[in-house]
Amino acid sequence: MDTAMRTEPTGPTTVSLVRDFEIRSGGAVLDLPPIAQRVICFLAIHSRPVRRPFVSGSLWPDTDERRASASLRSALWRVPSPGGQPIVCTSSTHVWLDESVAVDVHGLIDASATMFQPGREPPTWTEVARILLAYGHDLLTGWYDEWALAERERFRQVRLHVLDRIGERLFTDGRCDEALEVALTVVAAEPLRESTQRLLVRIHLHEGNVAEAFRIYCAYAERLDKEVGAAPSPVMTGLLLPYCHPSRLEHHAGSATGSHGLSPADSVVRQQPR
Repeated sequence: MDTAMRTEPTGPTTVSLVRDFEIRSGGAVLDLPPIAQRVICFLAIHSRPVRRPFVSGSLWPDTDERRASASLRSALWRVPSPGGQPIVCTSSTHVWLDESVAVDVHGLIDASATMFQPGREPPTWTEVARILLAYGHDLLTGWYDEWALAERERFRQVRLHVLDRIGERLFTDGRCDEALEVALTVVAAEPLRESTQRLLVRIHLHEGNVAEAFRIYCAYAERLDKEVGAAPSPVMTGLLLPYCHPSRLEHHAGSATGSHGLSPADSVVRQQPR
């Protein structure tokens, strides 16, 4: 195993990929050159030993294999080992992060993948919701390498999907205020996500706010028509059928909201008991 540059002991090493890259040892930020940052980020994303040619080819795609390999060796030499504890480990064929290095994304994804398993206590998924709401940013913002873009999209989809499920769980448990907060966070990140728009409509209908539910439906239908040329699904439209004339829903699903001077309150014609 190769050795890397050593520094004085400072404590556990943590890597943050949410928002922007940051690496800390014992709470202190380590100032690393960009070439070392890129290697650590790439290895943190893969979370397993990766073959050297794959690392060098991904990080330096516009150079030949020999130069890319040399660039990787140079980058590895610039990665410190605080207190003699390596951040990056290497062999003649593979490169990986030391198992002592904690990566923020790994904990989030692991918790998200297991929190709905049978036997999990409610605080587990509510705590995950709070963490995901706090991490209201993309992964590695401002990084435009292909591998970074792919991982950013994967993290975004995992985060939104898990928040969707948490919102549904909160709504089912009657915790509408918390479900509303989760749903609004998801919609802010992805306005055309119908599963979350449906949840917002259901929350307002459950609380008797029919006009508000219809307003959300109209705004979503207008944006969906404008940006995609599509209409809300029959499932979403069906949520409001017990409260609105079908013609009103068809109108707003197929054209700009309010083009006939109708307000949400005007279109609500009857309301079933809660």
